[in-house]
Amino acid sequence: MTVPEHPFGLMAKVYRDIFPLVHQELDIWKQKSESIHNSELKAQATASIRDKTFHCEGGGILALLSGNHKQKCVEFIIAYQTISDYLDNLCDRSTSLDPRDFRMLHASMQDALTVGAEPQNYYQFREEQDDSGYLHELVKTCQRVLGSIEHYDMIKPYLLELCGYYCDLQVHKHVIEHERVPRLEKWFTQYESGLPEMEWYEFSACAGSTLGIFCLVAYSFQPDFTENTAKKIRNSYFPYIQGLHILLDYLIDQEEDLLEGDLNFCSYYESHEEMMKRLEHFIQKADEHLHGIPHENFHRLINRGLLGVYLSDDKVAGQKEMGRLAKKLIKASGKTSFFFYINGRAYRKFQKMAWVKNSKKKAQIIC
Repeated sequence: MTVPEHPFGLMAKVYRDIFPLVHQELDIWKQKSESIHNSELKAQATASIRDKTFHCEGGGILALLSGNHKQKCVEFIIAYQTISDYLDNLCDRSTSLDPRDFRMLHASMQDALTVGAEPQNYYQFREEQDDSGYLHELVKTCQRVLGSIEHYDMIKPYLLELCGYYCDLQVHKHVIEHERVPRLEKWFTQYESGLPEMEWYEFSACAGSTLGIFCLVAYSFQPDFTENTAKKIRNSYFPYIQGLHILLDYLIDQEEDLLEGDLNFCSYYESHEEMMKRLEHFIQKADEHLHGIPHENFHRLINRGLLGVYLSDDKVAGQKEMGRLAKKLIKASGKTSFFFYINGRAYRKFQKMAWVKNSKKKAQIIC
């Protein structure tokens, strides 16, 4: 299996082989979301696909590790990430603040990773019910792909472990506001002794990524996959790569989360300088924990890609102090990060131009 280990080669394969598959799958789920009967569930499902496409694009890159099984791998990644983004919308804009509701919704993510599990009524603790089979279809799609993988049993324990962290996080961070931090701090103490030194909000960030799951699934398509490889991937991606991923995600959403009253882990750092120092620490540790993993250079590219893509976001450029610190971090992280930073800026500009062009076409049709 040939895996790109240089930035230009990676981006060429991503644009040529991965993004078309990602958008093909997203179009399928977009159409299904538009057929949902309940107006609130429909609104959140369509919004999650419209507003969080880049989550699927980023996750889809790991399908490059699946060899000749990219189509199947992307099918899983998009279905699973779509569940994640949809449930995040339901919880963020929830008509309920009931932890039982959040727990039940996220049981769908565990069922999606458990081949043979019967889909449940994931909406049983909320008023909105009829999603026209949307969430069940997403769950079954994930199960079907996993059921076709020869080495599924080797990755299953790690998938469920990482999913368990993710689901616990989503419950604790969405409850009534004054309970969130105490619950997250208490949850952190359950795992603190087995973790490297970090704060509760950094552990929460490590729990909030799906990258480890996607990496395990992608590699497990390979005929020579082993239990030792599965363990290496888990230990390489959790906690540091996943933590870096989500800290960057929260970094760009700070102002938005403040306005909407959403929990943001980056807001707990005492200063921007401290936050950037800890991000540098996570970058360094993420690199260290990649020693011995197959295709080590590819995974380093992913780390640098995360930096470039997130820090090139318009939300960062729009904040003077944040923009200054982001450029400093990019510079400290080397030429590869700068390449992905420039690439990210160019890709967003292209997307905006395409959106304006499509909007003008629609306006002409209406006229």
